[in-house]
Amino acid sequence: MKKIDKSVADAYFREKTRYIFIYLAIWFVVSFGVVMFAESLDFTFIGGFPFHYYMGAQGSILVFVILLFVNAKVSDKIDQKYGIDEKANEQMSYGKTLDH
Repeated sequence: MKKIDKSVADAYFREKTRYIFIYLAIWFVVSFGVVMFAESLDFTFIGGFPFHYYMGAQGSILVFVILLFVNAKVSDKIDQKYGIDEKANEQMSYGKTLDH
């Protein structure tokens, strides 16, 4: 594996951490925010069910799965931006054993 400059590594992890906090905020709002404001969201219906019931039964799970795919795509783009290429690392380390 090639070595990464400390300033580049710090910027990389800062950006990755920022996105993780964004995903956690979305997850929190979808999972707990809907429950906290269930009574005020009672006027909205999806598929014949109240919105808060739908979000508790299916919606929050769907949002979580979508967040997983979004995280994978965004992480790949961040890796490319900072020159962290998984395929190149695999090619460089092909056939080598762990050096301890």
